[in-house]
Amino acid sequence: MRKFVKLLVAVAILTFGASMAHARDQIKIVGSSTVFPFSSYVAEEFGATTQFKSPVVESTGSGGGFKLFIQGAGMDTPDITNASRRMKTSEWEAAQAAGITEITEVLIGYDGIAVAQNISNPDFSITLAELALATMEMVPVDGKLVTNPYKTWDQINPALPKRKIVFYGPPTSSGTRDAFAEMVIGRFAKANGALYDAISPKGKGENYSAVRQDGAYVPAGENDNLIVQKLTKDMDAFGIFGYSFLGENTDRIKGAKINGVEATPKAIASGEYPISRSLFFYIKKAHLDKVPGMKEYLELFMSEKMIGTNGLLKRIGLVPLADDLRAKVQKDVLSYKNLTLEDLKK
Repeated sequence: MRKFVKLLVAVAILTFGASMAHARDQIKIVGSSTVFPFSSYVAEEFGATTQFKSPVVESTGSGGGFKLFIQGAGMDTPDITNASRRMKTSEWEAAQAAGITEITEVLIGYDGIAVAQNISNPDFSITLAELALATMEMVPVDGKLVTNPYKTWDQINPALPKRKIVFYGPPTSSGTRDAFAEMVIGRFAKANGALYDAISPKGKGENYSAVRQDGAYVPAGENDNLIVQKLTKDMDAFGIFGYSFLGENTDRIKGAKINGVEATPKAIASGEYPISRSLFFYIKKAHLDKVPGMKEYLELFMSEKMIGTNGLLKRIGLVPLADDLRAKVQKDVLSYKNLTLEDLKK
């Protein structure tokens, strides 16, 4: 599967480069499927309310977007990449080596990772640890780590239903997958560090994020709407995706409670919902004066109209930043503050 994803990204790089070899009169945006609905909404509004063409937005996954973004500073590369996780230090360093010396980071708001099921099913409530045990590759049994043996939920906790464990979730190229693995599997491994030390990259259970590969977790591509469609047909299955897709499909699916907390905008913003994360996009500053409309697009995206407390993006699932933080982000972005390696290490 990983080879297939790498092949898709390679094809995307070639296709993207070929499509941009001509004169550039449109902003080109790639990256996260979670940020895609918000970016697309702003792009459509931008095209409808200005003299500029609507930006072209592609859903490639956060990892795939970064790979395209850091190819270089030429006009055959994207101007902006969306991300449902923060840029890695290794990606920043690769960008610098490729001649992309100035990047601006944009925090647009928050999102929760929903664990959703068919709306016809009974309500479902599990702990974060039970979710980890259902999705991770190696689990503790009798004081030892073994390949995940759990096939039904009652095998994890007898109080849970005898229901087949099956998830449709994002692929390895997705920032949502990275965030889920870190916040669910990684937290469990760290809490049980003595067992996970030997197989964790940094020891003490840190950075262990292996998702099971026995068919219980099915990578379903970067189009989260396809996961929603699968849930309408598979009564056993759960889907893993950004909260916005849950919010848009409440007539067909509903979220599971995690640690007794529902995925709601309020619970996500406060951090009470345990699988909450920040959403970003990254600007290639070398393109600001070369691509028509880039500055104007960024001004629209950063406006109260879009990301404010009652902004339009809130209506489609974005959880807004607190007023003081949002004001700081707006100031930093519109002055095109440079992202540094030290920033990413904070």
